[in-house]
Amino acid sequence: MEVKEFYPWHLDIAKIWIQSKDRFSHAWLIYGQEGIGKFDFCLTAAKTILCKNANPFACNCCSSCHLMDKGNHIDFRVVVPESLREHYQISNKELEEYSSFNPSTGGKPSLEIKIDQIRELEEFFTLSPSLGSSKVIVLGPVETLNQASSNSLLKILEEPLGDTVFLLFTHAIQKVLPTILSRCQRLSLPIPTPEVATDWLIEKGLQNANELLLMASGAPLKALELSSSEYEPVHFWISDFIENLNFGTQIDYDFFVDKLDKIPNTQWVNSLQSLVADLLLSINGLEVRFYKSLEGEIRSIATKSSALKLTDLWKYLIDRQRLSSHPLNKKLFIHSCLQKVYICVGK
Repeated sequence: MEVKEFYPWHLDIAKIWIQSKDRFSHAWLIYGQEGIGKFDFCLTAAKTILCKNANPFACNCCSSCHLMDKGNHIDFRVVVPESLREHYQISNKELEEYSSFNPSTGGKPSLEIKIDQIRELEEFFTLSPSLGSSKVIVLGPVETLNQASSNSLLKILEEPLGDTVFLLFTHAIQKVLPTILSRCQRLSLPIPTPEVATDWLIEKGLQNANELLLMASGAPLKALELSSSEYEPVHFWISDFIENLNFGTQIDYDFFVDKLDKIPNTQWVNSLQSLVADLLLSINGLEVRFYKSLEGEIRSIATKSSALKLTDLWKYLIDRQRLSSHPLNKKLFIHSCLQKVYICVGK
């Protein structure tokens, strides 16, 4: 688990926030759009809080900083759903030490933070800090807590321990229980300006930074992830789908269902929303925003489309996005969405 420096778009807010750490609440809720670096912010903040020579950020030289970089600081814990261990680059060793998940036992990793993971923190609370005056727990996304683990966490937050700081993070603050919200101070992390995000992506070597950033709704880490993913939407599936729509040819639904079954529902539904947004822009004589490399095909489809049908389709996809985290049958869910788009746009 690599502890990075604060991202450029977080530096100013991090400096102001860290310099007030003498007045810190025992629990903070860090919130903002997915893909802007909230987990990394929490890790870097934890490293700074535990650092012996922070001024104002972690010195990266003391024993505490070295232990954080190695992923075995005795005064630090991280709690995430088992299914997100790879996404957050948490090693098997760290998992065995910090969570209830044992990779050697097999089974499907949980999508939720389970109550056992919260209970395992009890021993941690009984120990005094070993290397300084504080202990830190990074936990999230908070919306992945189930009812049992939420209640267990709430009991802990209701009886704060003076030497322990909770750094909770969430992509969807509206989904966090009001009782948990009431026990935390909140810190909103802003999305970077397009200029700052684009410059950062270009520094990372991305040639099509603008297009990827638009596909990622302005979230730079999400754009970076897309750039290295075999499931990057344009090449993986959306260009083929748009070609079918443009020529009005019958769609091989099984082909697309098999592809989209490999990626999260939220991702491909978002790609369809971006397509419909581009079609609405084009039909109103404006430049497409999301799929610049497919602008010709999108304009061609727009000339044959109805603004009213596209507006209805947009509303439909918003509704599908709400359901995307828990459809009863994923393949049927994919098929019905693609069919709806084809009926509204391709015919």
